[in-house]
Amino acid sequence: MKNFVFISPNFPTNYWKFCRHLKDNGINVLGIGDQPYDQLLPELRGSLGEYYKVDSMENYDSVYRAVAYFIHKYGRIDWLESNNEYWLMQDARLRTDFNITSGFQLAEMDRIKYKSKMKAYYEKAGITVARYHMVDDFNGCKAFLDKVGYPVVVKPDNGVGAAATYKLTCDDDLSRFISTYDRSVPYIMEEFVNAQVNSYDAIIDSQGNPIFETGNVTLSNLMEVVNNNDNSLYFIHKELPEDTRAAGRATVRSFGVKSRFVHFEFFRLNEDQEGLGKKGQIMALEVNMRPCGGFSPDMMNYANSTDVYKIWADMIAFDESTKPEGEHYYCAYSGRRDGKNFAHSHEDILARYGAQMKMVERIPEALSGAMANQMYVATFPTREEMDEFYAYTVEENG
Repeated sequence: MKNFVFISPNFPTNYWKFCRHLKDNGINVLGIGDQPYDQLLPELRGSLGEYYKVDSMENYDSVYRAVAYFIHKYGRIDWLESNNEYWLMQDARLRTDFNITSGFQLAEMDRIKYKSKMKAYYEKAGITVARYHMVDDFNGCKAFLDKVGYPVVVKPDNGVGAAATYKLTCDDDLSRFISTYDRSVPYIMEEFVNAQVNSYDAIIDSQGNPIFETGNVTLSNLMEVVNNNDNSLYFIHKELPEDTRAAGRATVRSFGVKSRFVHFEFFRLNEDQEGLGKKGQIMALEVNMRPCGGFSPDMMNYANSTDVYKIWADMIAFDESTKPEGEHYYCAYSGRRDGKNFAHSHEDILARYGAQMKMVERIPEALSGAMANQMYVATFPTREEMDEFYAYTVEENG
Protein backbone atom coordinates (compact mmCIF):
# COMPACT_ATOMS: atom_id res chain seq x y z
CA MET A 1 0.00 0.00 0.00
CA LYS A 2 1.29 3.46 -0.94
CA ASN A 3 1.61 6.09 1.80
CA PHE A 4 0.46 9.64 1.06
CA VAL A 5 1.13 12.44 3.54
CA PHE A 6 -1.47 15.17 3.04
CA ILE A 7 -0.37 18.48 4.55
CA SER A 8 -3.16 20.55 6.14
CA PRO A 9 -6.00 18.44 4.69
CA ASN A 10 -8.57 20.44 6.67
CA PHE A 11 -8.12 23.69 4.72
CA PRO A 12 -9.76 24.49 2.43
CA THR A 13 -12.64 22.48 3.81
CA ASN A 14 -13.41 20.84 0.45
CA TYR A 15 -10.00 19.13 0.38
CA TRP A 16 -11.35 16.15 2.29
CA LYS A 17 -12.60 15.02 -1.13
CA PHE A 18 -9.03 14.55 -2.35
CA CYS A 19 -8.36 12.39 0.70
CA ARG A 20 -11.54 10.35 0.30
CA HIS A 21 -10.74 9.37 -3.28
CA LEU A 22 -7.14 8.55 -2.39
CA LYS A 23 -8.44 6.19 0.28
CA ASP A 24 -10.97 4.69 -2.12
CA ASN A 25 -8.06 4.02 -4.50
CA GLY A 26 -6.30 1.95 -1.83
CA ILE A 27 -3.83 4.59 -0.62
CA ASN A 28 -2.99 5.10 3.06
CA VAL A 29 -3.67 8.81 3.66
CA LEU A 30 -1.77 10.35 6.58
CA GLY A 31 -2.76 13.87 7.58
CA ILE A 32 -0.72 16.58 9.30
CA GLY A 33 -2.50 19.69 10.56
CA ASP A 34 -2.95 22.09 13.45
CA GLN A 35 -6.68 21.58 13.96
CA PRO A 36 -7.71 19.22 16.80
CA TYR A 37 -8.76 15.82 15.48
CA ASP A 38 -12.27 16.00 16.92
CA GLN A 39 -12.82 19.30 15.06
CA LEU A 40 -12.05 17.81 11.66
CA LEU A 41 -14.99 17.20 9.35
CA PRO A 42 -16.32 13.65 9.84
CA GLU A 43 -15.75 13.01 6.12
CA LEU A 44 -12.06 13.91 6.53
CA ARG A 45 -11.62 11.81 9.67
CA GLY A 46 -13.10 8.87 7.80
CA SER A 47 -10.63 9.34 4.94
CA LEU A 48 -7.42 9.39 6.98
CA GLY A 49 -5.43 6.38 8.08
CA GLU A 50 -3.95 8.54 10.85
CA TYR A 51 -3.79 12.21 11.76
CA TYR A 52 -0.90 13.96 13.49
CA LYS A 53 -1.73 17.28 15.13
CA VAL A 54 1.04 19.87 15.39
CA ASP A 55 0.87 23.06 17.46
CA SER A 56 1.72 25.21 14.45
CA MET A 57 2.06 24.39 10.76
CA GLU A 58 4.55 27.28 10.59
CA ASN A 59 6.95 25.36 12.86
CA TYR A 60 9.00 23.30 10.42
CA ASP A 61 10.57 21.14 13.12
CA SER A 62 7.13 20.07 14.32
CA VAL A 63 5.97 19.12 10.83
CA TYR A 64 9.31 17.40 10.18
CA ARG A 65 8.84 15.27 13.30
CA ALA A 66 5.34 14.34 12.18
CA VAL A 67 6.63 13.05 8.84
CA ALA A 68 9.44 11.18 10.61
CA TYR A 69 6.87 9.55 12.89
CA PHE A 70 4.82 8.38 9.90
CA ILE A 71 7.92 6.94 8.23
CA HIS A 72 8.87 5.10 11.42
CA LYS A 73 5.36 3.64 11.70
CA TYR A 74 4.36 3.04 8.07
CA GLY A 75 7.62 2.95 6.12
CA ARG A 76 8.49 4.82 2.94
CA ILE A 77 6.36 7.87 2.06
CA ASP A 78 5.46 7.76 -1.64
CA TRP A 79 3.78 11.17 -1.90
CA LEU A 80 3.67 14.38 0.11
CA GLU A 81 1.38 17.23 -0.98
CA SER A 82 -0.78 20.03 0.37
CA ASN A 83 -2.29 21.21 -2.94
CA ASN A 84 -2.14 24.61 -1.23
CA GLU A 85 -0.10 27.59 -2.45
CA TYR A 86 0.81 28.63 1.09
CA TRP A 87 2.60 25.36 1.85
CA LEU A 88 4.28 24.62 -1.51
CA MET A 89 7.73 25.69 -0.34
CA GLN A 90 7.44 23.68 2.87
CA ASP A 91 6.16 20.69 0.88
CA ALA A 92 9.28 20.85 -1.30
CA ARG A 93 11.57 21.17 1.72
CA LEU A 94 9.99 18.12 3.34
CA ARG A 95 10.29 16.08 0.13
CA THR A 96 13.94 17.06 -0.18
CA ASP A 97 14.75 16.28 3.46
CA PHE A 98 13.04 12.88 3.32
CA ASN A 99 14.00 11.97 -0.27
CA ILE A 100 10.40 11.83 -1.47
CA THR A 101 10.95 12.13 -5.22
CA SER A 102 7.35 12.29 -6.49
CA GLY A 103 7.12 16.10 -6.46
CA PHE A 104 9.12 19.32 -6.75
CA GLN A 105 12.31 19.49 -4.70
CA LEU A 106 13.52 22.57 -2.82
CA ALA A 107 16.11 23.49 -5.47
CA GLU A 108 13.37 23.71 -8.11
CA MET A 109 11.11 26.12 -6.27
CA ASP A 110 12.50 29.52 -7.27
CA ARG A 111 11.17 29.23 -10.83
CA ILE A 112 7.81 28.12 -9.47
CA LYS A 113 7.33 30.66 -6.69
CA TYR A 114 9.05 33.82 -7.95
CA LYS A 115 7.28 35.78 -10.68
CA SER A 116 10.58 37.13 -12.03
CA LYS A 117 11.98 33.60 -12.41
CA MET A 118 8.87 32.27 -14.18
CA LYS A 119 9.33 34.58 -17.14
CA ALA A 120 12.24 32.70 -18.70
CA TYR A 121 10.19 29.50 -18.76
CA TYR A 122 7.21 31.24 -20.33
CA GLU A 123 9.55 32.69 -22.97
CA LYS A 124 11.00 29.21 -23.54
CA ALA A 125 7.43 28.11 -24.25
CA GLY A 126 7.11 30.87 -26.84
CA ILE A 127 4.71 32.94 -24.75
CA THR A 128 5.08 36.72 -24.46
CA VAL A 129 5.82 38.18 -21.00
CA ALA A 130 5.49 41.71 -19.62
CA ARG A 131 8.68 43.71 -19.12
CA TYR A 132 9.72 44.03 -15.48
CA HIS A 133 12.09 45.63 -12.99
CA MET A 134 12.97 44.45 -9.50
CA VAL A 135 12.05 47.35 -7.19
CA ASP A 136 15.10 49.09 -5.74
CA ASP A 137 14.83 52.86 -5.30
CA PHE A 138 13.01 55.78 -6.91
CA ASN A 139 15.70 56.43 -9.51
CA GLY A 140 16.00 52.79 -10.52
CA CYS A 141 12.24 52.46 -10.91
CA LYS A 142 12.02 55.77 -12.77
CA ALA A 143 14.59 54.56 -15.30
CA PHE A 144 12.35 51.55 -15.98
CA LEU A 145 9.31 53.82 -16.23
CA ASP A 146 11.10 55.94 -18.81
CA LYS A 147 11.05 52.82 -21.01
CA VAL A 148 7.53 51.49 -20.38
CA GLY A 149 5.59 54.51 -19.07
CA TYR A 150 2.79 54.64 -16.51
CA PRO A 151 0.79 52.84 -15.30
CA VAL A 152 2.74 49.95 -13.80
CA VAL A 153 1.84 47.23 -11.33
CA VAL A 154 3.98 46.41 -8.28
CA LYS A 155 3.58 43.22 -6.27
CA PRO A 156 5.62 40.79 -4.15
CA ASP A 157 7.87 38.67 -6.35
CA ASN A 158 6.77 35.68 -4.29
CA GLY A 159 3.11 36.37 -3.61
CA VAL A 160 -0.33 34.80 -3.83
CA GLY A 161 -3.21 36.26 -5.81
CA ALA A 162 -3.49 40.06 -5.63
CA ALA A 163 -2.25 40.43 -2.06
CA ALA A 164 -0.16 43.63 -1.59
CA THR A 165 -0.52 44.43 -5.31
CA TYR A 166 -0.79 48.06 -6.42
CA LYS A 167 -1.25 50.05 -9.62
CA LEU A 168 0.98 53.13 -9.86
CA THR A 169 -0.10 55.89 -12.24
CA CYS A 170 2.27 58.80 -11.55
CA ASP A 171 5.47 59.86 -9.81
CA ASP A 172 3.54 60.68 -6.61
CA ASP A 173 2.24 57.11 -6.50
CA LEU A 174 5.78 55.83 -7.02
CA SER A 175 7.21 58.07 -4.26
CA ARG A 176 4.48 56.98 -1.86
CA PHE A 177 5.08 53.30 -2.63
CA ILE A 178 8.87 53.56 -2.34
CA SER A 179 8.54 55.25 1.05
CA THR A 180 6.05 52.76 2.52
CA TYR A 181 6.58 49.28 1.06
CA ASP A 182 8.04 46.45 3.12
CA ARG A 183 11.70 46.37 2.08
CA SER A 184 12.16 42.90 3.56
CA VAL A 185 9.94 41.60 0.73
CA PRO A 186 11.33 41.59 -2.85
CA TYR A 187 8.89 43.44 -5.12
CA ILE A 188 8.56 43.23 -8.88
CA MET A 189 7.38 46.13 -11.07
CA GLU A 190 5.75 45.23 -14.38
CA GLU A 191 4.35 47.23 -17.25
CA PHE A 192 0.58 47.44 -16.99
CA VAL A 193 -1.30 45.03 -19.23
CA ASN A 194 -4.87 45.93 -20.20
CA ALA A 195 -6.24 42.42 -20.25
CA GLN A 196 -8.59 39.85 -18.84
CA VAL A 197 -7.19 36.98 -16.78
CA ASN A 198 -7.77 33.55 -18.33
CA SER A 199 -6.53 30.34 -16.78
CA TYR A 200 -5.48 26.89 -17.86
CA ASP A 201 -6.38 24.31 -15.20
CA ALA A 202 -5.25 20.74 -15.68
CA ILE A 203 -4.32 17.48 -14.04
CA ILE A 204 -1.03 16.23 -15.47
CA ASP A 205 0.20 12.61 -15.44
CA SER A 206 3.73 11.34 -14.77
CA GLN A 207 4.71 11.81 -18.44
CA GLY A 208 3.62 15.43 -18.54
CA ASN A 209 0.38 14.72 -20.42
CA PRO A 210 -2.95 16.29 -19.39
CA ILE A 211 -5.66 13.87 -18.33
CA PHE A 212 -8.12 16.68 -17.58
CA GLU A 213 -8.22 20.25 -18.86
CA THR A 214 -10.46 23.24 -18.28
CA GLY A 215 -10.04 26.95 -17.56
CA ASN A 216 -11.64 30.03 -16.10
CA VAL A 217 -12.14 33.69 -16.93
CA THR A 218 -11.96 36.41 -14.27
CA LEU A 219 -14.53 39.11 -15.02
CA SER A 220 -13.64 41.33 -12.06
CA ASN A 221 -10.21 42.89 -11.64
CA LEU A 222 -8.68 40.87 -8.80
CA MET A 223 -6.47 43.77 -7.69
CA GLU A 224 -9.58 45.96 -7.32
CA VAL A 225 -11.53 43.16 -5.62
CA VAL A 226 -8.84 42.95 -2.93
CA ASN A 227 -7.87 46.62 -2.61
CA ASN A 228 -11.33 48.17 -3.06
CA ASN A 229 -13.50 45.50 -1.43
CA ASP A 230 -15.29 44.88 -4.71
CA ASN A 231 -17.47 41.96 -5.80
CA SER A 232 -15.76 38.88 -7.24
CA LEU A 233 -16.94 37.41 -10.56
CA TYR A 234 -15.47 34.58 -12.58
CA PHE A 235 -16.59 31.52 -14.50
CA ILE A 236 -15.40 28.13 -15.70
CA HIS A 237 -15.47 27.75 -19.48
CA LYS A 238 -18.04 25.53 -21.10
CA GLU A 239 -15.31 24.65 -23.62
CA LEU A 240 -11.66 25.59 -23.15
CA PRO A 241 -10.45 27.91 -25.97
CA GLU A 242 -7.84 26.27 -28.16
CA ASP A 243 -5.30 29.08 -27.74
CA THR A 244 -5.52 28.73 -23.95
CA ARG A 245 -5.13 24.97 -24.26
CA ALA A 246 -2.06 25.35 -26.49
CA ALA A 247 -0.45 27.93 -24.17
CA GLY A 248 -1.17 25.77 -21.13
CA ARG A 249 0.33 22.65 -22.67
CA ALA A 250 3.42 24.56 -23.80
CA THR A 251 3.85 25.89 -20.26
CA VAL A 252 3.54 22.39 -18.81
CA ARG A 253 6.37 21.23 -21.09
CA SER A 254 8.56 24.25 -20.38
CA PHE A 255 8.29 23.92 -16.59
CA GLY A 256 8.62 20.13 -16.69
CA VAL A 257 5.36 19.55 -14.82
CA LYS A 258 4.56 15.95 -13.91
CA SER A 259 1.95 14.36 -11.65
CA ARG A 260 0.28 17.60 -10.54
CA PHE A 261 -2.89 19.63 -10.52
CA VAL A 262 -1.97 23.04 -11.98
CA HIS A 263 -3.51 26.50 -12.36
CA PHE A 264 -1.70 28.66 -14.94
CA GLU A 265 -2.79 32.26 -15.39
CA PHE A 266 -2.62 34.12 -18.69
CA PHE A 267 -3.60 37.57 -19.89
CA ARG A 268 -5.97 37.90 -22.85
CA LEU A 269 -5.33 41.38 -24.24
CA ASN A 270 -8.25 43.82 -24.27
CA GLU A 271 -6.49 45.98 -26.86
CA ASP A 272 -3.45 46.03 -29.10
CA GLN A 273 -0.43 46.71 -26.90
CA GLU A 274 2.97 47.50 -28.35
CA GLY A 275 5.53 44.79 -27.68
CA LEU A 276 2.94 42.44 -26.21
CA GLY A 277 0.48 41.55 -28.93
CA LYS A 278 -2.84 42.18 -30.63
CA LYS A 279 -6.25 42.41 -28.99
CA GLY A 280 -7.49 38.93 -28.03
CA GLN A 281 -4.04 37.32 -27.89
CA ILE A 282 -2.80 35.27 -24.94
CA MET A 283 0.31 36.25 -22.96
CA ALA A 284 1.90 35.11 -19.70
CA LEU A 285 0.90 36.09 -16.17
CA GLU A 286 2.02 33.45 -13.64
CA VAL A 287 2.07 29.75 -12.84
CA ASN A 288 0.54 28.11 -9.79
CA MET A 289 1.52 24.51 -9.17
CA ARG A 290 -1.66 23.59 -7.33
CA PRO A 291 -5.43 23.59 -7.94
CA CYS A 292 -7.23 26.89 -8.44
CA GLY A 293 -8.25 28.17 -5.00
CA GLY A 294 -11.50 28.19 -3.08
CA PHE A 295 -14.41 26.29 -4.56
CA SER A 296 -13.02 26.25 -8.10
CA PRO A 297 -12.50 22.45 -8.12
CA ASP A 298 -16.20 22.00 -7.37
CA MET A 299 -17.03 24.48 -10.13
CA MET A 300 -14.91 22.46 -12.55
CA ASN A 301 -17.01 19.45 -11.63
CA TYR A 302 -20.26 21.29 -12.33
CA ALA A 303 -18.97 22.72 -15.62
CA ASN A 304 -17.74 19.36 -16.91
CA SER A 305 -20.13 16.93 -15.17
CA THR A 306 -17.18 15.07 -13.66
CA ASP A 307 -15.15 14.81 -10.43
CA VAL A 308 -11.68 16.40 -10.47
CA TYR A 309 -11.01 15.18 -6.93
CA LYS A 310 -11.28 11.63 -8.23
CA ILE A 311 -9.36 12.37 -11.44
CA TRP A 312 -6.49 13.74 -9.33
CA ALA A 313 -6.59 10.72 -6.99
CA ASP A 314 -6.66 8.40 -10.02
CA MET A 315 -3.56 10.17 -11.35
CA ILE A 316 -1.80 9.53 -8.04
CA ALA A 317 -2.85 5.88 -7.82
CA PHE A 318 -3.04 4.76 -11.46
CA ASP A 319 -1.43 7.56 -13.54
CA GLU A 320 -4.65 7.85 -15.55
CA SER A 321 -8.25 8.91 -15.09
CA THR A 322 -11.13 6.49 -14.60
CA LYS A 323 -13.73 9.29 -14.42
CA PRO A 324 -15.37 10.37 -17.70
CA GLU A 325 -16.76 13.82 -18.38
CA GLY A 326 -20.43 14.46 -19.11
CA GLU A 327 -22.35 17.41 -20.52
CA HIS A 328 -20.55 20.76 -20.34
CA TYR A 329 -21.89 24.07 -19.00
CA TYR A 330 -20.74 27.54 -18.07
CA CYS A 331 -20.26 27.56 -14.30
CA ALA A 332 -20.55 31.05 -12.82
CA TYR A 333 -19.24 32.35 -9.50
CA SER A 334 -20.80 35.54 -8.16
CA GLY A 335 -19.24 36.75 -4.92
CA ARG A 336 -21.08 39.64 -3.26
CA ARG A 337 -19.26 41.97 -0.89
CA ASP A 338 -20.93 42.73 2.43
CA GLY A 339 -22.03 46.33 2.93
CA LYS A 340 -23.13 47.08 -0.63
CA ASN A 341 -26.67 48.28 -1.39
CA PHE A 342 -27.75 45.47 -3.70
CA ALA A 343 -30.97 45.78 -5.68
CA HIS A 344 -31.85 42.12 -5.18
CA SER A 345 -31.85 40.26 -1.88
CA HIS A 346 -30.41 36.85 -1.09
CA GLU A 347 -33.96 35.49 -1.16
CA ASP A 348 -34.61 37.12 -4.55
CA ILE A 349 -31.55 35.39 -6.03
CA LEU A 350 -32.54 31.98 -4.70
CA ALA A 351 -36.11 32.40 -5.95
CA ARG A 352 -34.99 33.40 -9.45
CA TYR A 353 -32.05 31.02 -9.90
CA GLY A 354 -32.80 28.13 -7.60
CA ALA A 355 -32.98 25.62 -10.44
CA GLN A 356 -29.51 26.59 -11.72
CA MET A 357 -27.88 27.01 -8.31
CA LYS A 358 -25.17 24.53 -7.29
CA MET A 359 -23.63 26.17 -4.22
CA VAL A 360 -24.61 28.95 -1.83
CA GLU A 361 -22.02 29.62 0.86
CA ARG A 362 -20.54 32.21 3.15
CA ILE A 363 -16.86 32.59 2.29
CA PRO A 364 -14.30 31.92 5.08
CA GLU A 365 -12.58 35.09 6.27
CA ALA A 366 -9.20 33.80 5.05
CA LEU A 367 -10.52 33.69 1.47
CA SER A 368 -12.89 36.66 1.46
CA GLY A 369 -10.30 39.20 0.30
CA ALA A 370 -10.27 37.75 -3.21
CA MET A 371 -13.62 35.96 -3.21
CA ALA A 372 -15.94 38.44 -1.36
CA ASN A 373 -18.28 37.34 1.43
CA GLN A 374 -21.39 35.65 0.01
CA MET A 375 -21.06 33.41 -2.99
CA TYR A 376 -23.48 31.90 -5.48
CA VAL A 377 -22.41 29.22 -7.96
CA ALA A 378 -24.77 28.34 -10.82
CA THR A 379 -24.57 26.59 -14.20
CA PHE A 380 -25.94 27.77 -17.55
CA PRO A 381 -26.01 26.31 -21.06
CA THR A 382 -25.38 29.69 -22.73
CA ARG A 383 -23.17 32.73 -22.13
CA GLU A 384 -26.20 35.02 -22.43
CA GLU A 385 -27.99 33.34 -19.53
CA MET A 386 -24.84 33.51 -17.42
CA ASP A 387 -24.38 37.21 -18.15
CA GLU A 388 -27.97 37.88 -17.05
CA PHE A 389 -27.22 36.04 -13.78
CA TYR A 390 -24.20 38.25 -13.13
CA ALA A 391 -26.14 41.42 -13.87
CA TYR A 392 -28.93 40.40 -11.50
CA THR A 393 -26.78 39.26 -8.56
CA VAL A 394 -24.54 42.33 -8.33
CA GLU A 395 -26.94 45.08 -9.44
CA GLU A 396 -26.96 47.93 -6.91
CA ASN A 397 -29.65 50.47 -6.02
CA GLY A 398 -29.11 54.03 -7.17
